[in-house]
Amino acid sequence: MAHKITDECVACGACAETCPVGAIAPGGNGYVVDPDVCVDCGACEDGCPTGAIKAE
Repeated sequence: MAHKITDECVACGACAETCPVGAIAPGGNGYVVDPDVCVDCGACEDGCPTGAIKAE
C-alpha cells in the first residue's frame, strides 16, 4: 500500500530526498507519490518535517 501526501505538505522536498526508489515528485501544490513505484518503506513519512505523509 503506497503512502499519500496530504494537504499539510509545504513543498520542502524532504520526502523526495529520502525516497530510495524515486517515487516522489513535484506535483500540484506540493509533492505526490507514484503508487506504482512506491515500495511502502516509510522513509518519506519519517523524513517529512510537517507530518504530511500517511500510509494509505
